[in-house]
Amino acid sequence: MPSSEIKPTRSGLLIVRRRMALAERIHRILKMKLDGMMLELIKLTDQAVHERRVLEERFARAREMAAIATMMEGATGVLLAALSVEITPTYTIDHRNIFGVRLPTLEPVMVKKTLIQRGYGILATSSVIDDAADAYEELISQVITSAELEGGIVQLLDDIERTRRRVNALEFKVIPELTDLRRLIEYRRDEMERQDAVRLRRIKKIKARRG
Repeated sequence: MPSSEIKPTRSGLLIVRRRMALAERIHRILKMKLDGMMLELIKLTDQAVHERRVLEERFARAREMAAIATMMEGATGVLLAALSVEITPTYTIDHRNIFGVRLPTLEPVMVKKTLIQRGYGILATSSVIDDAADAYEELISQVITSAELEGGIVQLLDDIERTRRRVNALEFKVIPELTDLRRLIEYRRDEMERQDAVRLRRIKKIKARRG
């Protein structure tokens, strides 16, 4: 029933009070959820900053090892070693639930490989190729780790914004409107009770005169 259709009666007042109690309870729950998500966001952000720093370090090392491998084996030797890898690194996607928000979890698949899985002949290449491959496998693993954290941050920020809008709507619109409606109904009921009391007094006076 829309608020505009609620009549200033006892049952109408009960309806408004129930709605207020429900709105206040939902407001408390959403506030607790919002506080919890903010704490989780701070934790994820701290982790993401750390992992991004590690990512930059691994990227620099991977480039350095690739440069050394190119110098030692030549660009063609590095390219042939890279093309010999038949299994493409990838990842699986799952989710974990934090305060009702589905945050992504990424699991590397065939990122770190054995020498045999890399496909190039062990005797045909030098250890610098292996070092470069190790560095880039570590880099890819770190990219996946950072992507998981930063994806979780984006998802959490979206849900925080939605929850904040709902909290604000309840706090600054729904609950104040219900409060005003309750006061209006109480005021009208008081007026009606006073009018009834006046009528009763008049009726008693009339009866007393006739008696």
